[in-house]
Amino acid sequence: MRILISNDDGVHAPGLATLAQVLAEQFDIQVVAPERDRSGASNSLTLDRPLEPQTLGNGFISVNGTPTDCVHLGISGLLGFEPELVVAGINAGANLGDDVLYSGTVAAAMEGRYLDKPAIAVSLHGREHFITAATVVSQLLLQLGGLNLAPRTVLNINVPDLPLDQIKGVHVTRLGHRVLADPPILSVDPRGRERFWLAAAGAAQDAGPGTDFYAIAEGYVSITPLQADMTQYSGFDNLGSWLEELE
Repeated sequence: MRILISNDDGVHAPGLATLAQVLAEQFDIQVVAPERDRSGASNSLTLDRPLEPQTLGNGFISVNGTPTDCVHLGISGLLGFEPELVVAGINAGANLGDDVLYSGTVAAAMEGRYLDKPAIAVSLHGREHFITAATVVSQLLLQLGGLNLAPRTVLNINVPDLPLDQIKGVHVTRLGHRVLADPPILSVDPRGRERFWLAAAGAAQDAGPGTDFYAIAEGYVSITPLQADMTQYSGFDNLGSWLEELE
């Protein structure tokens, strides 16, 4: 199976290297990743300048663009073949709940939704046991043939930062939710100009049983199926009735 690997932490990130090393033992892989850390880039594309892919000494392809740019190039002819699926990660830090709206890791996987097989975004809830997350993904990929999902499905996988033998199992979960992040932090530079640092993500709010937050907290791998269709179908009737009243 031909797999395109990308990430948002950058082409030199340890999580990417571990994922590529483990998957290369079982699959035909190619890495196309941003030249630098592009965390939080979401689904952005670079449209104001050309992209310049460069092949590094280890065979990885570095791109001066976003995670979405990388996958877009990788599935659109850059490699000379069409990969069968995209795996994005391993992100250093979880992508839970509302994080999927901002995550470049999830965005990279989402750009792979056009391929026949479901794309995968994988994140580690920490920065130590990347080998655990890579092994989990490899094991799941070996069983992928028995999976029957709707077209354009993305699997958002989060893995506890634990040794593999301490992982309790795998839970299928829904996205939880966070509270609004803390206000930006104001600072003043030596020239007197105001600068703002965005604060960390808000704390978990909807994090009960069945959510991705809960699975990770309990020591389980979380797998959440995602889709690009953001239509809120439950709002159709109320919105339609409201418009009728305006007529």
